[in-house]
Amino acid sequence: MEAAARRLEEAVGRLEVRLDGLFERLDSCLPYEREAEALRLDRARLANDLDAARFRERELQKLADEASEALGAAIAEVREALGKV
Repeated sequence: MEAAARRLEEAVGRLEVRLDGLFERLDSCLPYEREAEALRLDRARLANDLDAARFRERELQKLADEASEALGAAIAEVREALGKV
């Protein structure tokens, strides 16, 4: 019985040593996890910024198309007016 108890204590001791090593390895991964989370947040922010920029680009293109049409109409009116003079 004493031999079995001793073996059990030794096994528990080895287990504790291994667990300590695993916990140390986990702790060493924390900075990488934090960095990965920061990168995920940054990526999400950049994706939102890109979506907003694309929306703004479409709006500006619509305005540019409207301005181009208005300018074309104005040029046509000026040409017509000059032709009548």
